[in-house]
Amino acid sequence: MKKSELKELYQMMFPDYPDIVNITQLQTMLSISRRLAYKLVDDGYIKAIKISNTFKIPKVNVIEFVMDQNTNSN
Repeated sequence: MKKSELKELYQMMFPDYPDIVNITQLQTMLSISRRLAYKLVDDGYIKAIKISNTFKIPKVNVIEFVMDQNTNSN
């Protein structure tokens, strides 16, 4: 994905969420269970940083995951 495309998507997708989200926000963004949210992060499908005992997930990584899923389903 090109930087210009990503920047455009960033402005359109999930505008009500901060630049860095937590697991609870990820659940809401993707309408998934807590267990699946942790699995996606633990398995590396969505890149996150673990600080102490909390995952910090850049919103751009969530957008890339969603776009990859959309591409793979076609």
